[in-house]
Amino acid sequence: MSGPRRDVDEELRARLRAAAGEHRPDRARILARVERGTAAGNRGPTRVRLPGWVRVAGATAAVAGVLVAGGYTVASAVRDDAPARRPVAAPPGSRETGSRESGPVWSSGAVDPHSNEFWAQSNVTLGTSTPLTSLTVELRVAQTGSVTSTGAWRSLPEDDFTFRRDERDGFLVYRWTLKAGRTVPAGEWMFAGQYNHERGGRDAGGDRYSAAATAASGSLAVRGGFTPGG
Repeated sequence: MSGPRRDVDEELRARLRAAAGEHRPDRARILARVERGTAAGNRGPTRVRLPGWVRVAGATAAVAGVLVAGGYTVASAVRDDAPARRPVAAPPGSRETGSRESGPVWSSGAVDPHSNEFWAQSNVTLGTSTPLTSLTVELRVAQTGSVTSTGAWRSLPEDDFTFRRDERDGFLVYRWTLKAGRTVPAGEWMFAGQYNHERGGRDAGGDRYSAAATAASGSLAVRGGFTPGG
């Protein structure tokens, strides 16, 4: 092909390329065209023969429009459906049934679940939200028959306490006293007394514990009994 016709075709192609480069797909119009095309398809196919270059240009624009529209839709769905991040708050520590509280100090007593028909351990759990500058914990195990000590321990450093064990007034008594100049940090701590007893289940209903402490807010005291399990 030559002459004026060729010049016109080349000029038309150049304009089409320029228009295609400046093209910004209109999502609403694209979706409307798709809907109209679907409706027309339901009435039967209609073919219009177009020059090859027009079909190619149209297909390219349609593909670009679908990709742009699809990308917009996916991005919107991901953005809208993504759950908002929230700080995770840890649940407060659980406390035994029958626990006692005094200001920033709380406590509970329980017979350790690993106790058996010959031997038992009584646990005193003491918690504080503030440092303590003095502390005395006393565990009293009722003499229900053949109750004899087999040991004691605490979760705080051994060197920070003096320990005494004796029997008086029908009780086996364990006593921990914080040494002068030492401090109990904020946290939850355990004091435990271990003992043998007569064979069979032992009734801990007569057992008692108490704790006296000093904090910046003043003197504090807690006391209580024991639940049958840890």
